[in-house]
Amino acid sequence: MAATLVVPSDITIMEEKKSIGKRRLGLLEQTGLLFTAPMLHIHYSKMDRGDMRAVLAKKYDSEDTSAACNICTVRQESVRKSVVATNFMWGTAGSMTGLCWWSFRRYNYQSRLVALPFVFYGGTCVGRALGDVITFRNAEFARDRFLGTLPAKVFLAGSD
Repeated sequence: MAATLVVPSDITIMEEKKSIGKRRLGLLEQTGLLFTAPMLHIHYSKMDRGDMRAVLAKKYDSEDTSAACNICTVRQESVRKSVVATNFMWGTAGSMTGLCWWSFRRYNYQSRLVALPFVFYGGTCVGRALGDVITFRNAEFARDRFLGTLPAKVFLAGSD
């Protein structure tokens, strides 16, 4: 079996080429990255927390009107919306679970424990939709969302 090597993807190389410095992350971006679940990379088809932080930390020239710089800023904005929406997903799930716990306050703990996992899971679904609406992620173009989900690393397959 040929050995494979993990290398930066084409979009990552273009981002590094077009960046002019570092950008400071906002509070919601930092907490959204904190609440992002760890990633188990098998095929390197998604971005993990470190890759998202690297995309968000780059600063681009606002006066550069080239297509490559436009792609980089659109990708950064899509990743930012995704990360900020994560806060609303977990916040809504926690709030709904807490309200369920409070509304079951007159019942024994077994009845609370039966309902909580289902309410928490439902809260993540409602929170994901709510976060998309609040960050206007539901209004972004499919191209923009696709650019935001491109992986930062890929396998470099060896020739056989």
